[in-house]
Amino acid sequence: MNFAEYFLYCVAVIIMIATPGPVMLLVASAGLKGGYKKALQTIFGTNLASLLLIFISVLILKGFFEINQSWFNTIKIVGCIYIAYLGIQIILEAYHTKPDTNARQLKVVHGGFKQGFFVGISNPKDIIFFASFFPQFIRVTTQVDQSLVLLTVTWIILDFSTLSIVYLAFNRFSKSRIYPKLLGLCGAILILVALYGIYSTLF
Repeated sequence: MNFAEYFLYCVAVIIMIATPGPVMLLVASAGLKGGYKKALQTIFGTNLASLLLIFISVLILKGFFEINQSWFNTIKIVGCIYIAYLGIQIILEAYHTKPDTNARQLKVVHGGFKQGFFVGISNPKDIIFFASFFPQFIRVTTQVDQSLVLLTVTWIILDFSTLSIVYLAFNRFSKSRIYPKLLGLCGAILILVALYGIYSTLF
């Protein structure tokens, strides 16, 4: 097993889930409105959406959907560029973020399973991640099927636990002086992950 690639995958998943975006803000906001029960329902919805995107990605990898390799590599590179763009945007946001800003601007919504699913399935960050970045880690073990199972189970665990922690810690961190620095670090890691994806595709 390639532990280095697996570790990088885990880091990428945590960062992608925890950095500001539609899913993270929905879970945090739903929790503010209806407590952990409502946040949990929302997380289940977003998790199901992620599983559906993983399933589509697996079908592509298994050859059920035919995609020209050059087109697929182009999609991967575009996806990595988008991930890098997200990282840059996060760093810029961190540079301009002041403590309490995010907490004040967060609009409280009801959330729930259905809303969580629709936000998750339409989230461009997740779509691009599973279409272009997820397939690059199918060699973490010597067998592709084992890798797919490992990556999927890992995503489910990290998705659930990370979003739960996001809900529990959101108010505290959004009001903290170190929040902009943490945000900037997340952005920098996303850029590094994107560069790795481009390198592994081209070379």
